[in-house]
Amino acid sequence: MKINEWPRHGIQALWAFFTNSHVSGFVTGKIYTGKLKNVCVPGLNCYSCPGATGACPIGSFQAVIGSWNFKMAYYIVGFLIFIGALLGRLVCGFLCPFGLIQDLLNKIPFPKKIRTFRGDKLLRKLKYVILLVFVVLMPYFCKLICPAGTLEGGLPLVLLNKSMRSAVGWLYVWKNTILVITIILSIIIYRPFCKYICPLGAFYSVFNKVSVFRYRVDAE
Repeated sequence: MKINEWPRHGIQALWAFFTNSHVSGFVTGKIYTGKLKNVCVPGLNCYSCPGATGACPIGSFQAVIGSWNFKMAYYIVGFLIFIGALLGRLVCGFLCPFGLIQDLLNKIPFPKKIRTFRGDKLLRKLKYVILLVFVVLMPYFCKLICPAGTLEGGLPLVLLNKSMRSAVGWLYVWKNTILVITIILSIIIYRPFCKYICPLGAFYSVFNKVSVFRYRVDAE
């Protein structure tokens, strides 16, 4: 049975606009730094996006891990646990702007969409490795991997800000390569970043079986 997903996409779009409503940032090429930036949003939404009014929980966690700012670290971890226990991975389906982008990309016609493949279940474990290695042990996920940050933050800032363009180097090229691969794969495979890479989804998935709100399938 084919399910009409547009009502869900409407919620995604409204939330994406709400959390990126600093419209003037897209005109000036400057990042919003007001008090709202001290508050984390539930989904993966880059702090460096010119329109972002809140902070990405993964980026925030990386910023304080290993520092003496224990209060902030406890706040971020507590926030993630609270959201995970309340919503689980419903966040991924309804409140993540990068999830919406992948959903829309997957609607682009392609001769052969890939639903599953050999090794798919094993590859889904990769996001837990990325969470442990590139977020907790070596906090370089945002700097080296995150395609959401490149799309929402890196590209707009480089296009809108002359000083940013002068700082472009190999890292920018590397991250844009990851973004292009993610876009191509998203057309062919449903939400490849969410399935195999996203450390935030990995964290929330731990709470799937105990979260207050979660997906249930009506067999009839």
